[in-house]
Amino acid sequence: MVDQNSEPCYVISVAARLVGVQVHTLRYYERIGVIEPSRSPGNMRLYSERDIALLRRVRSLMEDLGINLAGIEVIMRMSQRLAELQNEVEQLESEIKKLRRGNQ
Repeated sequence: MVDQNSEPCYVISVAARLVGVQVHTLRYYERIGVIEPSRSPGNMRLYSERDIALLRRVRSLMEDLGINLAGIEVIMRMSQRLAELQNEVEQLESEIKKLRRGNQ
């Protein structure tokens, strides 16, 4: 089952319009590693809903909070790591519950 939010469906011009930036801005973000859109068999960039949400967050951090791209990269890396750690905690809690049920 494919997550609908991760399904690549927007070409770069549509993605730029949805986010409210220029196409060259999205190319720049890709070049510096802020985002990595999927590619079609013809090598066209394709953006998912998840990509659009990420790009909107980047734009918001820059415009609303005045954070530069280096700061945004740190924030995004930390957010990803936090999500990974939360997932790990949930898995460990589940394992603990299983073990406790087995000991009763």
